Amino acid sequence: MTALKRYAIEEFLGTTNYAGSSFSPDNNSLLVSSDASGIYNAYAIRLSDGTITQLTHSTTDSIFEIAYFPNDERFLYRSDRGGNELNHLYVQAPDGTVTDLTPGDELKAMFFGWAQDEQSFFVATNERDLRFFDAYEYPIETYQRELIYENHEGLNFRDITPDRRKIALAKTETNADSDIYLYSRQIDQLEKITAHEGDINHRPTGFSPDGQFLYYLTDKDSEFLHLMRYELATRSHEKLLSADWDITGASLSKQGKYLVISINNDARTELRLYDAATLTRVDLPQLPDAEISAVKIAATEDRMAFYACSSKMPRDLFVYDFSREEPTRLTHSLNPNINPEDLVEGKVVRFASYDDLEIPGILYLPLQASESTHVPALVWVHGGPGGQSRVGYSALIQYLVNHGYAIYAINNRGSSGYGKTFYHLDDRKHGDVDLKDVVASKQMLIETGLINPQRIGIMGGSYGGYMVLAALAFQPDAFDVGVDIFGVANWVRTLQSIPPWWESFRKALEQEMGDFDDEEFLRAKSPLFHTEHIVKPLMVLQGANDPRVLKVESDEIVEAVKSRGIPVEYVVFEDEGHGLVKKENQIRGHKAILDFVETYLK
Repeated sequence: MTALKRYAIEEFLGTTNYAGSSFSPDNNSLLVSSDASGIYNAYAIRLSDGTITQLTHSTTDSIFEIAYFPNDERFLYRSDRGGNELNHLYVQAPDGTVTDLTPGDELKAMFFGWAQDEQSFFVATNERDLRFFDAYEYPIETYQRELIYENHEGLNFRDITPDRRKIALAKTETNADSDIYLYSRQIDQLEKITAHEGDINHRPTGFSPDGQFLYYLTDKDSEFLHLMRYELATRSHEKLLSADWDITGASLSKQGKYLVISINNDARTELRLYDAATLTRVDLPQLPDAEISAVKIAATEDRMAFYACSSKMPRDLFVYDFSREEPTRLTHSLNPNINPEDLVEGKVVRFASYDDLEIPGILYLPLQASESTHVPALVWVHGGPGGQSRVGYSALIQYLVNHGYAIYAINNRGSSGYGKTFYHLDDRKHGDVDLKDVVASKQMLIETGLINPQRIGIMGGSYGGYMVLAALAFQPDAFDVGVDIFGVANWVRTLQSIPPWWESFRKALEQEMGDFDDEEFLRAKSPLFHTEHIVKPLMVLQGANDPRVLKVESDEIVEAVKSRGIPVEYVVFEDEGHGLVKKENQIRGHKAILDFVETYLK
């Protein structure tokens, strides 16, 4: 066997990340976001030869593309300040002039698409009331916006009919129950179109181009989300498509010729393309060992852009002309200095938990692992709490695996993607039943015969970071180290200081996590109040501008654990929020993680 090459984190992060795609009006270019400069900016990629042109030049705050204007090369993008999540919406003209379309200090703005006639676009902001998002229509020439829906009840704008007479609104009741409303602007009338009993989710995806139908997802009479449509004229509901997994996305092309469906198939995206009129499957290009996602069909409906990725291949952008057989690859994201053969494929592995419930996850094994060469391992817990670890490329995971660490990205009970029953099994039981799954995964790792039983740690970000702290505090002998990446330490403070724009989801959050005012219950599951049990080395990474997990939480738990003489390493990023976006910070953070586990786990 050829000796495995070790790569530095700078080499892994020498990979260029791309996101988003929007066809230019002439279909000759795609607008994308990329961190090629070290921070996300907007770029144009020419389809004929893959030439990449940088369009924005931020060195401080990340810029994420939204779309080209329909008939000229102005484009929209969003950006916040240092990761504070207060995104504004901007337009940049071809001469580089930038206009903030949503000025203000505290507001958050969201883009909701173009009008069907392409003469305007729709934006929601919370400037009037920080708790709720009002919807505005912006003419493409003057930007002199008009308020089209004032939100007083936590009903969130989702789409508007081409004649602008009816607005689709979504309302979250609980984390298991949501509804769709139609607002008739001419008569100022609000109508619930998903009246039901019990807990059923309904999620609008958009109107048909002719305005006759509203498409939506629901889990009515099913474990999984399926696609329905509602006919406005007759008020009738029709089931269109279902799968053995959640349908997580559905969108129509500009003129309604194609219907694009995304299915969460066992932690991978399965993409399907249909003729919208007949619901006949349309063949998609085949890329072995890669999943296709983020499809964008041109307004001319003759071509599409999409991303493809795998565990060993970061997201790369392709364009596919429907009249041809093969797609054209526009980007090669992986650092050319890295040999893909030195990377590892993630494999879905299931195990029986403490109560025999089957728990899935994704296992990444170092190439050198064998029955004679046992390796240390880290159980990776995703964010959420209702998130999901998915098969795909992760620079941090590949970096750790390349340096000899097995990673098991667990999808403990409460994770999305495995049916609504599984999703709700941890409601109000966080840091308990889900943590028991995480601890039980150790036995599966040991039984592979490849893992050192005395060298198993835990790591995770956001809610996963909370699980790290909960493991060290409530199951102090289970893991040998913990790496907490901006995790919750004090549920009392976190839930009482949620960002105001989460107001419409407050009830859902309470149902899942517990009553905000039940301090005794929340303290019982908050690691900060149980630090006397933490005896294993701890690492904490924190963004100073994080609006979700405030820095003071990490400050306090670091101080409490350190005061007892337990090894603690604390890394703070002054210009980041809830996550590491800038490459220089990723390099610093990822390297610090490896150094920590090399010291205390290997």
